[in-house]
Amino acid sequence: MKKSVIYLCAGILALGLTACGDGGQGDGSSAGTEQTQGTESAGEETSAEESGSQEDSSSADTESEDSVSDDNGEGAGLDEAQTGWSEEMTNLRTAAVEAVGQQEYWPDMPMEPDMLETFYGITADMYDDFMAESPMISANVDTLIIVRPKADKGDAVLEALNAYREALVADTMQYPQNLGKIQASKVEKIGDYVIFVQLGGSAIDSDSEEEALTKCQNANQQVLDAIRAIAE
Repeated sequence: MKKSVIYLCAGILALGLTACGDGGQGDGSSAGTEQTQGTESAGEETSAEESGSQEDSSSADTESEDSVSDDNGEGAGLDEAQTGWSEEMTNLRTAAVEAVGQQEYWPDMPMEPDMLETFYGITADMYDDFMAESPMISANVDTLIIVRPKADKGDAVLEALNAYREALVADTMQYPQNLGKIQASKVEKIGDYVIFVQLGGSAIDSDSEEEALTKCQNANQQVLDAIRAIAE
């Protein structure tokens, strides 16, 4: 009888230990599964964030490229808000660009009134409107200036621009590669406007000075003809 009781107690104890062991394994397995799922979820979120970041970066790059493309496109992306030019002057400048072609029109830096006075001797009391543009790179000399003088200042503006041109021609050795452009430059009065034109673009790559001079003369004449078609 005592042995039966002992065996019975031993069996009950064994069953209890087995149940406890299974419960521990079950909890561990569940915790491990939850931790694994949590790690995978975090990894997915990180991957999504990285992907979003890459898309944002790509979008920003695309916008930047579009901006550059606009700036280098027809008309160089310049408008009245950027330059301060009137619609009248903007249209004249557009005609000049179209006459020689965007790739051959090198001026890309609008001049402020103080630059017009400092470098060309044309003060604010001499004109009603103007546009003036030169290259950002100082080694280039391509320039276009269109001035609508006040009623009694046409001759003064013409004289100031001619004086500037003559001084430039006398100092051509400062930029010998631009000799053809400087020699081909012109000052002309067309309708209500006085124009200084010194263009030529890639003419500096010509095989000879004579060829460069001819190309620059042709470019300048094309611009003057385009402005004449509007002004007269």
